[in-house]
Amino acid sequence: MKFLLARKERMTQIFQENGDVKAGTVLKTTPLTVTQVKTADGADGYNAIQVAFDDQKESRVSKAVLGHTKGKAFKVIKEFRVENPADFTVGSEITLDSFAVGDGVTIAGTSKGKGFAGGVQRYGFKGGRRSHGQKHSEREVGSIGGGGRAGGRVAKGMRMGGRMGGDRVTVPSLKVLHVDAAKGEIIISGAIPGARGSLVEIISA
Repeated sequence: MKFLLARKERMTQIFQENGDVKAGTVLKTTPLTVTQVKTADGADGYNAIQVAFDDQKESRVSKAVLGHTKGKAFKVIKEFRVENPADFTVGSEITLDSFAVGDGVTIAGTSKGKGFAGGVQRYGFKGGRRSHGQKHSEREVGSIGGGGRAGGRVAKGMRMGGRMGGDRVTVPSLKVLHVDAAKGEIIISGAIPGARGSLVEIISA
């Protein structure tokens, strides 16, 4: 399994050799530093490696974390499950060179936060009738329970207004369209969740 962390930059177009044009998202990355190797036989009980990404000021990182990362400060520390942790050593780097054009990848990121939204925007409710005296209730969600339903209370999971977006979204079956190791850029087909500058995970089987 190959994996990488990157920041979302922008969208662009890539022209194929046959003249087709593909929409893609440009991701900016730097080498990952392996900070810990976990094994099923060890104290952790499972196989995984911990990696650090994106340099940070030392003053913004606790002494405990600095000690764990051997005195180097990072903004992001993530963990990935692996089958063969023996293939990695603490202090080694994982670079963009491991990915090639045509590789199938899965992208995971955090979708854009949209703040408080009502039921019509959040869930696609059609709203009330546009006639017979509707004034302030056209976009209300309607009945949410009461009476004999669910014991006279609002049942868990009831679709109502609330915070929208800011969720972890995983998009499978995407393709690598372009890799530029010198610039630290990789272009993935299609749209990717998140705002510009947000962190995304690139995972390839």
